[in-house]
Amino acid sequence: MNAEIIAVGSELLLGQIVNTNARFISSQLSELGINVFYHTVVGDNPKRLEEVIEHAEKRADLIVFSGGLGPTKDDLTKETIAKHLGVPLEQNDDAMEYITTFFEKRNRKMTENNRKQALVLKGCEVLRNENGMAPGMLFENDTHTYILLPGPPKEMQPMFQFEAKPKLAKRVSDGGLIVSHVLRFYGIGEAELEDRVQYLLDAQTNPTIAPLAGDGEVTLRITAKADTEEEAWGLITPTRQEILDLVGEYLYGVNDDSLSSKLADMLIENKITISAAESLTAGLFQSELAANPGISEVLYGGMVTYNEDVKVNQLGVSRELIDKYSVVSAECAAEMAVRIKEKFGTDLGVGLTGAAGPAEHGGRAVGTVWIGIAYGQDEPLTYQLNLQGMRNTNRIRAVKTAIHHIIQLLSSKGYRKI
Repeated sequence: MNAEIIAVGSELLLGQIVNTNARFISSQLSELGINVFYHTVVGDNPKRLEEVIEHAEKRADLIVFSGGLGPTKDDLTKETIAKHLGVPLEQNDDAMEYITTFFEKRNRKMTENNRKQALVLKGCEVLRNENGMAPGMLFENDTHTYILLPGPPKEMQPMFQFEAKPKLAKRVSDGGLIVSHVLRFYGIGEAELEDRVQYLLDAQTNPTIAPLAGDGEVTLRITAKADTEEEAWGLITPTRQEILDLVGEYLYGVNDDSLSSKLADMLIENKITISAAESLTAGLFQSELAANPGISEVLYGGMVTYNEDVKVNQLGVSRELIDKYSVVSAECAAEMAVRIKEKFGTDLGVGLTGAAGPAEHGGRAVGTVWIGIAYGQDEPLTYQLNLQGMRNTNRIRAVKTAIHHIIQLLSSKGYRKI
């Protein structure tokens, strides 16, 4: 099965929002062994949308739409598809009841145009929307499969994952199962990782191995097709071990793990408390950790010490140290980590300082970052980064690298990483 993804919305063409939906849907389809050969974006115009559909039908078996299912006049996706296919729209009673109840519970008047959201293609499989009002649809005819999804990612992603994906899996698996396992790496570039595992990539059949890079991280997705889940894991496990034998030192997590969620798990599970003193990252490190449930048990807090005087007067870094080594230095980062650890009484202290850009800072070039980590009674550790890129990209990379080094440190102390 070959697929094309069509994102509908003039706001995408105007650059007002980024088309993250296509990336998500592509990654999900790849897990099922479905090839995605085209991404198309079209505005809220029925004539142009119909032209796009006609082109897609010539080159894809599966056409996935996102956007244009809402209540307003410019939400024309299902109306255009219905006209193109010669299939009428009909009201879905479950969707209508959900919409009505939504407004009643909030004591708000439901406008007439909201009824439009309950309309679906006659004969389709309705995809429930647990996070919004407009249901999705899966419609098949003799030649094509059409999937209609809402545009907001918070609605689209769970709908695709829990409603559409299982239905597609049954259609492409020939009665078998497709099982995927994702390995997540940090601290190694995509090119180097791919080079190290190249002979596995060249020899792959079942399972398959798919590399993907993004935001400084690299993933390898292992996908196996088998009659049972046990048989699929029997294929995945030895391949996973071969990969880990080659690049296991860079592995930090699996599947839906993120760097921050993995660190949060390790801290919470082992009751290790942490605090942070942040200069260039200005609270971003703490914000990343705070996104994880239960982190309040171990994240005590921190200080944003953006200004040099604040580092000295509030955090306690010595003026002499800064004058001697610079505010962007290993010595300053280490001292920041030690001082914040002492102030907050935590097991771990983290210090982040650097020149995020666009101008140099502390006599150091743009992209120079120092990370300090103080743990227990050990001597503080320091790590230097020489980053290239935009200011906020450098800040994000600094935070991720700090988290990575803390995970590695805790792993070296015997705390379980995976």
